[in-house]
Amino acid sequence: METTGCGTAIVTPFKADGSIDEPAFWSLVNWQIESGIDFIVACGSTGEAATLDEDEWLRVVRLAIDAAAGRVPVWAGCTHNSTRALVRLAAHLKRVPGVAAVLSANPYYNKPGQEGQFQHFLALAREVHPLPVCVYNVPSRTGANLEPETVARLAAAARNIEAIKEASGRLAQFTELAHVVPQGFKIFSGDDGLALAAIEVGAHGLISVASNEAPAEVTRMIRAALDSNWDEARELERRFSGLFEANFWESNPAPVKTVLSLMGKCGDQLRLPLVPPTAATRTRLERLAGELGLLKHVPIPEGVRSKVS
Repeated sequence: METTGCGTAIVTPFKADGSIDEPAFWSLVNWQIESGIDFIVACGSTGEAATLDEDEWLRVVRLAIDAAAGRVPVWAGCTHNSTRALVRLAAHLKRVPGVAAVLSANPYYNKPGQEGQFQHFLALAREVHPLPVCVYNVPSRTGANLEPETVARLAAAARNIEAIKEASGRLAQFTELAHVVPQGFKIFSGDDGLALAAIEVGAHGLISVASNEAPAEVTRMIRAALDSNWDEARELERRFSGLFEANFWESNPAPVKTVLSLMGKCGDQLRLPLVPPTAATRTRLERLAGELGLLKHVPIPEGVRSKVS
């Protein structure tokens, strides 16, 4: 896998009637690419993939590929807690031209051990071969942690398991991953706030929530870190640290959709069981977005801090 840098775990915008807002999604993908993002991840957690019907999921993946038009790689999220169902769904992706990689999270709810997760991801990799697979470790959502040794086993067992999105929140796990995975295996932070620390210990980039709202700036932060331009990277991190936190003031992607709505990029509709943020949270988000210049589409003034209490 050649991809490095910053990828956006892009939202899936909905109309007021709950259907997918295809024009808004198309515009979002174009804005992301024009802003310099390195790749797009469609139908991840931030894209509310768990609430999409199968036909809708495939439609969103195809829309992302069509909108990107070869300008950046498009990854397709594909997660299920049943290995049998995951393999059946993943088979569709082999018939979608333009899928650059498949992103799949730990099986949720079942809480499988390491061997169960190993066999689960191995079955996925064999089904979609030769498409690259990025395993997604997000124990806060799934209840299961994928240990670095298991990741190394997977990389050895299936050559197309080529990357991990690591969102355990444990910096020590990034360090261990960098020590045990083979050369060429890519490690991406799944936490905006840990991205620079992860790159310092060997990660290759970030799959971001905040780049939905500030694609140019978050991408510049990651590229600066990868180029060892730490002064610029840390200054951008300081400016946006409040946004990184704010996107999880309530369940993701409710806050990020609210900010995008305030920016005029798409509506703020969510699908149940997610609901819009409270009025108090919305007020805080609007205040923060205004401080960052996101609502006026202007550069962020020097010295602005994004912490909002």
